[in-house]
Amino acid sequence: MGLRGVGFLLQCYLMLAAAMYFELGEQEEKCIIEEIPEDTLVTGYFLLEPWDLKKATRSPHLGVTVTVRDPNHEIQMSKRYGKFSKFTFTAHASGQHYFCFQTNSTRFSVFAGERLKLHLDIQMGEHAIGHDAEKTKDNMETLENNLGHLIDQMKYITRQQEYQREKEDTFRQISEVTNSKVLWWAVVQTTVLLSVGFWQMKRLKDFFIAKKLV
Repeated sequence: MGLRGVGFLLQCYLMLAAAMYFELGEQEEKCIIEEIPEDTLVTGYFLLEPWDLKKATRSPHLGVTVTVRDPNHEIQMSKRYGKFSKFTFTAHASGQHYFCFQTNSTRFSVFAGERLKLHLDIQMGEHAIGHDAEKTKDNMETLENNLGHLIDQMKYITRQQEYQREKEDTFRQISEVTNSKVLWWAVVQTTVLLSVGFWQMKRLKDFFIAKKLV
């Protein structure tokens, strides 16, 4: 493995050290949901390892199939990886995205019962600043890389704010429509009650007149 590959593994291990993890059985699939604004670059890092590191794995050729579905449940990406890798994609629509992870195993399902741990770190926007040696030969290039990183972060924050404003507008419109329907329903109920009351009073008066009580 070259120096660049070692650097990538070290960077990913540092990211996954503070990432989430969950149990994933052999040949089992689990999904998580993330709210992602439109046109957002998403990068995911994952590491699959035995749940109990003291025990040797019985499936040395395990891998992970990553499937991402958009808010319309359409597959945006689906790819098979090894035990340790990263994936990237750009969200085409705002809303809930579904990240599904399934372990690959060559063993029969009857014998596939090993408990595994999947470390996962999902980042949105250009979070990582490049540390390539060729790009950091002098301070000027380092400054340009940092500036580009800040610009990407600002774009991501702007898209996130626009997405939240769209959700607020949609919620406000739903609330206004609901309040309007409730108001009209109250008016209709009041009108019906008054009409029934007047009708009952008239019927009672006609009854008394018929019985010569008035």
